[in-house]
Amino acid sequence: MEGKEAAQQIGFPLVIRPSYTLGGTGGGFVMKEADFDEALRRGLEASPSHEVLVEKAVIGWKEYELELLRDNNDNVVIICTVENLDPMGIHTGDSITVAPAMTLSDTAFQHMRDDAITMMRSLGNFSGGCNVQFALNPENEDLIAVEINPRVSRSSALASKATGYPIAKIAAKLAIGYNLNELKNQITKTTSAYFEPALDYVIVKMPRWNFDKFYGADTTLGLQMKSVGEVMAIGRNFLEAMQKLVKARRTIGQDWEQI
Repeated sequence: MEGKEAAQQIGFPLVIRPSYTLGGTGGGFVMKEADFDEALRRGLEASPSHEVLVEKAVIGWKEYELELLRDNNDNVVIICTVENLDPMGIHTGDSITVAPAMTLSDTAFQHMRDDAITMMRSLGNFSGGCNVQFALNPENEDLIAVEINPRVSRSSALASKATGYPIAKIAAKLAIGYNLNELKNQITKTTSAYFEPALDYVIVKMPRWNFDKFYGADTTLGLQMKSVGEVMAIGRNFLEAMQKLVKARRTIGQDWEQI
Protein backbone atom coordinates (compact mmCIF):
# COMPACT_ATOMS: atom_id res chain seq x y z
CA MET A 1 0.00 0.00 0.00
CA GLU A 2 2.82 2.44 0.84
CA GLY A 3 4.46 1.81 -2.52
CA LYS A 4 1.23 2.49 -4.40
CA GLU A 5 0.62 5.66 -2.42
CA ALA A 6 4.12 6.89 -3.24
CA ALA A 7 3.56 6.15 -6.93
CA GLN A 8 0.36 8.19 -6.94
CA GLN A 9 2.08 11.13 -5.26
CA ILE A 10 5.17 11.16 -7.48
CA GLY A 11 3.65 10.14 -10.81
CA PHE A 12 5.16 8.16 -13.67
CA PRO A 13 7.80 7.37 -14.81
CA LEU A 14 9.18 5.91 -11.59
CA VAL A 15 12.24 3.98 -10.53
CA ILE A 16 12.10 1.16 -7.98
CA ARG A 17 15.30 0.47 -6.05
CA PRO A 18 15.40 -2.51 -3.64
CA SER A 19 17.28 -2.03 -0.36
CA TYR A 20 20.47 -3.96 0.47
CA THR A 21 21.13 -5.35 -3.00
CA LEU A 22 24.33 -4.94 -5.03
CA GLY A 23 24.74 -3.84 -8.61
CA GLY A 24 21.16 -2.61 -8.93
CA THR A 25 19.69 -6.12 -8.63
CA GLY A 26 15.90 -6.15 -8.71
CA GLY A 27 15.55 -2.49 -9.65
CA GLY A 28 14.00 -0.99 -12.74
CA PHE A 29 11.99 1.76 -14.35
CA VAL A 30 8.21 1.80 -14.41
CA MET A 31 6.93 3.84 -17.30
CA LYS A 32 3.19 3.25 -16.83
CA GLU A 33 0.81 2.31 -14.04
CA ALA A 34 -0.05 -1.10 -15.51
CA ASP A 35 3.52 -2.32 -14.92
CA PHE A 36 3.88 -0.99 -11.39
CA ASP A 37 2.54 -3.94 -9.35
CA GLU A 38 4.84 -6.47 -11.01
CA ALA A 39 7.89 -4.21 -10.71
CA LEU A 40 7.11 -3.55 -7.05
CA ARG A 41 6.71 -7.27 -6.31
CA ARG A 42 10.02 -8.05 -8.03
CA GLY A 43 11.81 -5.37 -6.06
CA LEU A 44 10.39 -6.48 -2.70
CA GLU A 45 11.41 -10.09 -3.39
CA ALA A 46 14.95 -9.05 -4.36
CA SER A 47 15.49 -7.05 -1.16
CA PRO A 48 16.69 -9.10 1.85
CA SER A 49 14.72 -6.72 4.10
CA HIS A 50 11.76 -6.63 1.69
CA GLU A 51 12.03 -2.87 1.32
CA VAL A 52 12.19 -0.69 -1.79
CA LEU A 53 12.61 2.97 -2.64
CA VAL A 54 9.97 4.39 -4.97
CA GLU A 55 11.46 7.49 -6.56
CA LYS A 56 11.04 9.91 -9.42
CA ALA A 57 12.80 8.71 -12.57
CA VAL A 58 15.25 11.32 -13.83
CA ILE A 59 16.01 9.52 -17.07
CA GLY A 60 18.37 11.49 -19.28
CA TRP A 61 19.87 13.65 -16.55
CA LYS A 62 23.66 13.83 -16.30
CA GLU A 63 25.32 11.71 -13.61
CA TYR A 64 28.36 12.59 -11.51
CA GLU A 65 30.27 11.02 -8.62
CA LEU A 66 32.44 12.59 -5.93
CA GLU A 67 35.03 10.70 -3.89
CA LEU A 68 35.54 12.13 -0.40
CA LEU A 69 37.59 11.49 2.73
CA ARG A 70 36.79 12.66 6.25
CA ASP A 71 38.79 12.47 9.50
CA ASN A 72 37.96 12.64 13.21
CA ASN A 73 38.42 16.42 13.24
CA ASP A 74 35.62 16.74 10.66
CA ASN A 75 38.04 17.74 7.92
CA VAL A 76 36.72 16.72 4.49
CA VAL A 77 38.59 16.59 1.18
CA ILE A 78 37.22 15.77 -2.26
CA ILE A 79 39.72 13.58 -4.03
CA CYS A 80 38.12 13.29 -7.45
CA THR A 81 35.07 14.14 -9.56
CA VAL A 82 33.86 11.58 -12.08
CA GLU A 83 31.41 12.20 -14.92
CA ASN A 84 29.38 9.49 -16.68
CA LEU A 85 29.13 9.72 -20.46
CA ASP A 86 25.90 7.73 -20.23
CA PRO A 87 22.92 9.55 -18.73
CA MET A 88 20.89 8.49 -15.71
CA GLY A 89 19.26 5.14 -16.35
CA ILE A 90 22.50 3.25 -17.02
CA HIS A 91 24.34 1.77 -14.04
CA THR A 92 27.61 3.54 -13.30
CA GLY A 93 29.49 0.26 -13.66
CA ASP A 94 28.15 -0.04 -17.23
CA SER A 95 28.93 3.57 -18.16
CA ILE A 96 31.97 5.09 -19.80
CA THR A 97 33.27 7.54 -17.20
CA VAL A 98 35.64 10.49 -17.30
CA ALA A 99 37.76 12.07 -14.57
CA PRO A 100 37.86 14.90 -13.83
CA ALA A 101 34.33 16.01 -14.79
CA MET A 102 34.36 17.70 -18.21
CA THR A 103 30.99 19.45 -18.59
CA LEU A 104 30.30 20.67 -15.06
CA SER A 105 29.89 24.43 -14.60
CA ASP A 106 31.67 26.03 -11.66
CA THR A 107 28.36 26.98 -10.05
CA ALA A 108 27.01 23.42 -10.29
CA PHE A 109 30.31 22.00 -9.05
CA GLN A 110 30.33 24.22 -5.97
CA HIS A 111 26.71 23.27 -5.24
CA MET A 112 27.56 19.60 -5.65
CA ARG A 113 30.65 19.96 -3.50
CA ASP A 114 28.80 21.72 -0.67
CA ASP A 115 25.98 19.15 -0.72
CA ALA A 116 28.42 16.21 -0.68
CA ILE A 117 30.33 17.60 2.30
CA THR A 118 27.08 18.30 4.18
CA MET A 119 25.86 14.76 3.48
CA MET A 120 29.08 13.19 4.70
CA ARG A 121 29.12 15.28 7.86
CA SER A 122 25.50 14.28 8.51
CA LEU A 123 26.46 10.62 8.83
CA GLY A 124 27.49 11.15 12.45
CA ASN A 125 30.79 10.03 13.95
CA PHE A 126 32.23 8.61 10.76
CA SER A 127 35.79 8.69 9.47
CA GLY A 128 37.04 7.20 6.22
CA GLY A 129 36.14 7.16 2.55
CA CYS A 130 32.80 8.04 0.98
CA ASN A 131 31.22 8.09 -2.46
CA VAL A 132 28.35 10.43 -3.38
CA GLN A 133 26.39 10.24 -6.65
CA PHE A 134 24.43 13.15 -8.11
CA ALA A 135 22.00 13.67 -10.99
CA LEU A 136 22.05 17.04 -12.76
CA ASN A 137 19.35 18.37 -15.06
CA PRO A 138 21.27 19.61 -18.14
CA GLU A 139 18.59 22.20 -18.94
CA ASN A 140 18.48 24.15 -15.67
CA GLU A 141 21.19 22.49 -13.49
CA ASP A 142 18.71 21.26 -10.89
CA LEU A 143 20.63 18.88 -8.64
CA ILE A 144 19.47 15.66 -6.97
CA ALA A 145 21.54 13.47 -4.65
CA VAL A 146 21.08 9.92 -5.92
CA GLU A 147 22.88 8.06 -3.15
CA ILE A 148 25.74 8.13 -0.66
CA ASN A 149 27.98 5.16 0.08
CA PRO A 150 29.89 5.64 3.37
CA ARG A 151 32.69 3.30 2.36
CA VAL A 152 35.49 2.82 -0.12
CA SER A 153 33.77 1.55 -3.27
CA ARG A 154 34.56 0.29 -6.76
CA SER A 155 34.64 3.91 -7.92
CA SER A 156 37.26 4.69 -5.26
CA ALA A 157 39.70 2.33 -6.97
CA LEU A 158 39.26 4.23 -10.24
CA ALA A 159 39.69 7.57 -8.46
CA SER A 160 42.89 6.30 -6.80
CA LYS A 161 44.34 5.22 -10.14
CA ALA A 162 43.28 8.49 -11.75
CA THR A 163 44.78 10.79 -9.11
CA GLY A 164 47.56 8.70 -7.56
CA TYR A 165 45.96 9.32 -4.16
CA PRO A 166 45.78 6.02 -2.18
CA ILE A 167 42.17 6.38 -1.02
CA ALA A 168 41.79 2.92 0.55
CA LYS A 169 45.08 3.22 2.46
CA ILE A 170 44.32 6.67 3.82
CA ALA A 171 40.68 5.74 4.60
CA ALA A 172 41.85 2.75 6.66
CA LYS A 173 44.18 4.97 8.70
CA LEU A 174 41.44 7.57 9.22
CA ALA A 175 39.12 4.83 10.45
CA ILE A 176 41.55 3.86 13.22
CA GLY A 177 42.03 7.41 14.48
CA TYR A 178 44.58 9.23 12.36
CA ASN A 179 43.77 12.68 10.95
CA LEU A 180 44.47 13.92 7.43
CA ASN A 181 47.08 16.45 8.56
CA GLU A 182 48.98 13.68 10.41
CA LEU A 183 49.43 11.47 7.34
CA LYS A 184 52.05 11.94 4.63
CA ASN A 185 51.11 13.07 1.14
CA GLN A 186 51.89 9.99 -0.97
CA ILE A 187 52.52 12.11 -4.07
CA THR A 188 54.75 14.96 -2.83
CA LYS A 189 56.22 12.97 0.11
CA THR A 190 56.76 16.25 1.96
CA THR A 191 53.30 17.65 2.76
CA SER A 192 50.28 16.08 4.49
CA ALA A 193 47.43 14.02 3.04
CA TYR A 194 45.09 16.95 3.72
CA PHE A 195 45.02 18.12 0.09
CA GLU A 196 42.88 17.77 -3.02
CA PRO A 197 44.65 16.49 -6.16
CA ALA A 198 44.63 18.68 -9.29
CA LEU A 199 44.78 16.83 -12.61
CA ASP A 200 46.37 18.18 -15.79
CA TYR A 201 45.36 15.05 -17.71
CA VAL A 202 42.17 13.10 -18.40
CA ILE A 203 41.16 9.57 -17.40
CA VAL A 204 38.58 7.58 -19.38
CA LYS A 205 37.21 4.26 -18.13
CA MET A 206 35.36 1.85 -20.38
CA PRO A 207 33.46 -1.22 -19.10
CA ARG A 208 33.89 -4.71 -20.47
CA TRP A 209 31.02 -7.11 -21.00
CA ASN A 210 31.12 -10.85 -21.66
CA PHE A 211 27.61 -11.69 -22.82
CA ASP A 212 28.83 -14.46 -25.12
CA LYS A 213 29.62 -16.57 -22.04
CA PHE A 214 26.13 -16.06 -20.59
CA TYR A 215 23.78 -17.50 -23.19
CA GLY A 216 20.30 -16.01 -23.06
CA ALA A 217 21.33 -13.02 -20.97
CA ASP A 218 19.56 -9.73 -21.62
CA THR A 219 22.16 -7.46 -23.20
CA THR A 220 20.11 -4.27 -22.70
CA LEU A 221 21.86 -1.94 -20.28
CA GLY A 222 19.90 -0.44 -17.40
CA LEU A 223 19.89 -0.13 -13.62
CA GLN A 224 21.47 -3.55 -13.05
CA MET A 225 25.23 -3.71 -13.56
CA LYS A 226 26.23 -6.25 -16.21
CA SER A 227 29.89 -5.51 -16.94
CA VAL A 228 32.53 -7.94 -15.71
CA GLY A 229 35.49 -5.58 -15.73
CA GLU A 230 36.85 -2.30 -17.01
CA VAL A 231 39.89 -0.72 -18.62
CA MET A 232 41.32 2.76 -18.12
CA ALA A 233 43.31 5.08 -20.38
CA ILE A 234 45.21 8.28 -19.61
CA GLY A 235 45.59 11.17 -22.04
CA ARG A 236 46.38 14.88 -22.12
CA ASN A 237 42.77 15.43 -23.16
CA PHE A 238 39.55 13.47 -23.53
CA LEU A 239 40.07 12.64 -27.21
CA GLU A 240 43.54 11.20 -26.64
CA ALA A 241 42.39 8.98 -23.76
CA MET A 242 39.32 7.82 -25.68
CA GLN A 243 41.33 7.04 -28.82
CA LYS A 244 43.66 4.83 -26.77
CA LEU A 245 40.68 2.75 -25.68
CA VAL A 246 39.30 2.54 -29.22
CA LYS A 247 42.68 1.52 -30.62
CA ALA A 248 43.12 -1.15 -27.95
CA ARG A 249 39.66 -2.57 -28.64
CA ARG A 250 40.33 -2.76 -32.39
CA THR A 251 43.67 -4.44 -31.80
CA ILE A 252 42.67 -7.17 -29.36
CA GLY A 253 38.85 -7.13 -29.41
CA GLN A 254 36.98 -7.65 -26.17
CA ASP A 255 39.87 -9.34 -24.37
CA TRP A 256 40.71 -6.26 -22.28
CA GLU A 257 42.91 -8.24 -19.88
CA GLN A 258 45.70 -8.15 -22.47
CA ILE A 259 45.94 -4.36 -22.26
